[in-house]
Amino acid sequence: MAVILLALMVAAVGCGGGDQQVAEDAIKIGIQGPMSGPMALEGQGFLKAAQLLADQINEQGGLLGREIVIVPGDDKSDPKESALVAQKMISSNVVAVIGSYSSTATEPAANIYHEAGILHITPSSTATPLSEKGFERFFRTCFLDDRQGLFAAQFAVDTLGLSKVALIHDNTTYAKGLADWTRIYLEENGATVVYYDAITPGEKDFSPVLTNVKGVAPELIYFTGYFSDGGLLVRQARELGIECLIMGGNAMNNSDLVKNAGLQYAQGVLVTTEPVPTDLPYAEAQQFIADFEAAYGTPPQSIWTLSGADALRVVVEAIAQTGSDDPAVLAEYLHNEMGDFPGITGPITFDEKGDRLGTIHKAYEVDAEGNFVPYEG
Repeated sequence: MAVILLALMVAAVGCGGGDQQVAEDAIKIGIQGPMSGPMALEGQGFLKAAQLLADQINEQGGLLGREIVIVPGDDKSDPKESALVAQKMISSNVVAVIGSYSSTATEPAANIYHEAGILHITPSSTATPLSEKGFERFFRTCFLDDRQGLFAAQFAVDTLGLSKVALIHDNTTYAKGLADWTRIYLEENGATVVYYDAITPGEKDFSPVLTNVKGVAPELIYFTGYFSDGGLLVRQARELGIECLIMGGNAMNNSDLVKNAGLQYAQGVLVTTEPVPTDLPYAEAQQFIADFEAAYGTPPQSIWTLSGADALRVVVEAIAQTGSDDPAVLAEYLHNEMGDFPGITGPITFDEKGDRLGTIHKAYEVDAEGNFVPYEG
């Protein structure tokens, strides 16, 4: 397959794909995420995955004999931009939208898509409250924060043997939610949370928070924010002489973490996350990774790229099985008829809230080469 140039795809961002020459009966699917800014790797991963799969389907005759058209939208992982992108997606007459990356950006878009009756699937927004609103057409191909919080707490206590933990979040919907759940489960498992506070996302100096952390002498710092801040936080912690273990949540599972921290500081950092792409045992994952590398010259760098691919595959499956592009019909199918769909990231079944059933989390450690490798103790 010819390499799809990301620059050409992003050129349509913000215009809802309106300048594209497409058939009147094309099935339009929106891809919303941070295509630019510090989290751009994730949004671009969504877009590359979706375009790759859409091209494959179109080359085989399309979906229900119709062309799939991907409509990109750059929300920069910003809530205000997210709302604007959502409005543009609706104006573009999309059947479904995949995105956004962060829970903070997904939340305002979810409200707008709900009002418009659009099918909405997020690959990576794990904040538990998102599915408490009762939106019948909201789904996730990721797992929720409460499950990751339980895994992180049990890993810290049972595997690492630690009892004094500092929790740092960034007040975003995702990060605070994960920190709150982790605190609950740490305390239930006999550990003490010796520090709990937030940084301000985008700040360049985290020393005030880190100085306070150093004063309570934790055995572990668990940072639940994003890699764009996490790398700097790791580096500044080490420069301040904080020598305890540092662990991050799944938003730290990104190769840019190592780049932002510097390898000398990133080595030994732990991450709780869904398995990295190459650790997925499924044939669907192996095929997708091979196809992605053939198309773009590099394998997918984030698990959320694969989760985004699964979101598109779920939409395609619903359309193919129902013979319809009506969002109400598709949502009904996903809620009540699709079970154990063979996803790239494993079997997919949704509950009555649109949440994905089950949980798959592992602990990884940054090795001497800057790779995320399974933690072995």
